[in-house]
Amino acid sequence: MTPERGAAAGAASERWLEGRHAIVTGGSRGLGAAIADALAARGARVSVLGRDEAALERVAAGLGRHGVDAMALACDVTDAAGVAAAFARARDAHGDPYVLVNNAGQADGAPFLETTRDLWDRMLAVNLTAAYLCAQQVLGAMLERSAGRIVNVASMSGLRGYRNVSAYTAAKHGLVGLTRALAAETVRHGITVNALCPAYADTDMARAATRTVMRDMGKTESEAAAMIARTVQRGTLIEPREVASAAAWLCSPDATGITGQAIAIAGGEV
Repeated sequence: MTPERGAAAGAASERWLEGRHAIVTGGSRGLGAAIADALAARGARVSVLGRDEAALERVAAGLGRHGVDAMALACDVTDAAGVAAAFARARDAHGDPYVLVNNAGQADGAPFLETTRDLWDRMLAVNLTAAYLCAQQVLGAMLERSAGRIVNVASMSGLRGYRNVSAYTAAKHGLVGLTRALAAETVRHGITVNALCPAYADTDMARAATRTVMRDMGKTESEAAAMIARTVQRGTLIEPREVASAAAWLCSPDATGITGQAIAIAGGEV
């Protein structure tokens, strides 16, 4: 029985990704860095992509403590040519990827009537089109091997509507739809495609939201941070490790039956 098929294989070792290649976009900080670390801890060779090359290099260097190879690749995931070049370098170094985590994202907002075409296009490009571009780079090889994992980091905004972030919400709903469509196409080929939908996590995105509340509502930093935390029903922000552990589990032999799902990691929000 192969490690891909046997549930017992996951129990035999925590390093179920030993020797496999994982690509994580938006890997320089926050959820992406935490996910890259969780995959490396399971034995994966990791390529982290993003725009901040210095931060990516720091993340890649840190992954070495897990005894794996890691590389940093500066890339604008909304640029098709740049994505193709970065993925080619990653394949040359580590082989065809078994795991793709589409984590790169951005959350800018405005009331709908103040949402410019530039804001609309930018939110769809980084939160949805980037996942399309990256998935196209890996899916062919996954189909040839009849094995692979794609994890799309969406948001609770992919499951619900929120005020003043219509473009972001539309993009994340689109990412959940893309997840389900790809899962339907690949379910008979040993590939799983799932989305993770966190509530506000303790990342730069939540800190940016805190600054917005301070500016728009005249709140102190502590007051604004408390308001953001209260959007999560349990009253505290989601920890990056909570999202990372879910991503790692979706890449495990015990998760072969999970595909096409949009999994809320939201501290009670439904």
